[in-house]
Amino acid sequence: MLNSASLRVTCTNKRRQRGVVLMIALIMLVAMTLGGIALIRAVYSSSLIAGNMAFQQSATSSADAGIEAGIRWLENNNSGTTLHANSAENAYAAYCQAPCSSQDWGDYWDALQTAGQTVSLASADAAGNTVSYVIQRLCNGLGDPSAGADCAVAPMGMNPSGSSKGGGVVQIQYASQVYYRITARVAGARGSVSFVQVVLLL
Repeated sequence: MLNSASLRVTCTNKRRQRGVVLMIALIMLVAMTLGGIALIRAVYSSSLIAGNMAFQQSATSSADAGIEAGIRWLENNNSGTTLHANSAENAYAAYCQAPCSSQDWGDYWDALQTAGQTVSLASADAAGNTVSYVIQRLCNGLGDPSAGADCAVAPMGMNPSGSSKGGGVVQIQYASQVYYRITARVAGARGSVSFVQVVLLL
């Protein structure tokens, strides 16, 4: 039979155990709360990154409209002497004005805008992206490429001869094609900006 002293010790031990369990429960609750907050922040950050990447991809896809507009203009004006001179209203530079070398995209475009070489499409596309472009002929001067404009051109094409009768005959050379560079800039949602650049021969 337990005496009163042993009962007091047992009750005291139970109270101490209940106090320890309460402290452990509180610590676990705080840890779970912090873990939940961290998880929410991680999910939010992942969603934000995924959204920004989607906007960036949309802007890059919209750049095709600027590239296509530049190609159409070049094809429509490839005959005659139109491409021998600058056409600011059509965002065309007949020679590679500064900046022509590689540099930061933002600085590159700012310099082109300052020089008045860029043109924006009439309206934003369905995704709300604003497209601008510039066309540069990769030459060091104005004028006819075959008359001293000093342009970057494709190698002269040779007409191959597969017959022995062709020996000693001057082979036909095709006219050289000039390189053109089209740069498109797209400004989209959430401040997303994308640049696409192509080089083509005409």
